[in-house]
Amino acid sequence: MEIMETIEEIAAFAEEEKRSGRGIALVPTMGALHEGHLSLVDKAKKLADTVVLSIFLNPTQFAQNEDLDKYPKTWNEDLNACENRGVDALFAPTSLEMYPDGPQSTWVIVEEITEFLCGASRPTHFRGVATVVAKLFNIVRPDVAVFGEKDYQQTLIIKKMVRELNFHVEIATAPIVREHDGLAMSSRNKLLTRENRKKAVAINKALDNAVKAAAQGTKDIDKLKNAISRTIEESGATLDYVEISDAETLTPLKRLDKTAVAAVAAKYGDVRLIDNAILKHGI
Repeated sequence: MEIMETIEEIAAFAEEEKRSGRGIALVPTMGALHEGHLSLVDKAKKLADTVVLSIFLNPTQFAQNEDLDKYPKTWNEDLNACENRGVDALFAPTSLEMYPDGPQSTWVIVEEITEFLCGASRPTHFRGVATVVAKLFNIVRPDVAVFGEKDYQQTLIIKKMVRELNFHVEIATAPIVREHDGLAMSSRNKLLTRENRKKAVAINKALDNAVKAAAQGTKDIDKLKNAISRTIEESGATLDYVEISDAETLTPLKRLDKTAVAAVAAKYGDVRLIDNAILKHGI
């Protein structure tokens, strides 16, 4: 596995791969890799000849009061995981390499779909995400990029950006990977106390109950949302949001009469977790 820290290095590597007729799959990450990230590598290997994984803790997607400084950093473990899983090239730039002019003044802003869910409570988050992903696409020029479905809203935003800005890259997704007790794998899980780690399984339990209720014919959105909220709040979490939205536009629904996504953001202590589940409306 080749490890590169500069844009010049990774761009030259990608150019040589393309010149050799090898397709490139990109897996963008912020590090602190877990099995969820590695499942993206597995999918990437099926879709292209060469897998490039990036590790960049992107400061522009964190607001001043968020957890950039606390975000877990596990470089040695990440390196071993990439080597063992068959990553061909690891791109690990510094902030200065990605933002050489200092504070960013040029942004990629995807409107409308960013107004809901995480975008409502983190208003500058997705401009940072879209901008850094656009930069990575321009640097690596991948044929395909793979994202996880846990970040459901992010994936829809990236797909819209690619479509509307005519990036020549296919966006592939991989399912949420869960711990043995159902908690969605997340780098932030490392920050949970032992007690809160046990409590956090309530998120998946609440979403599972909503999936079952929807399949059995419940169409009352308020009833579904209230049940999700109650289960999570009773576990000791502070809710950021519980929403049931159109699965394609993320517009909040008033009645479950189409395929929807139930999305949750909740805090256990100061650790913010997100999760989601697809709801299919019953007859």
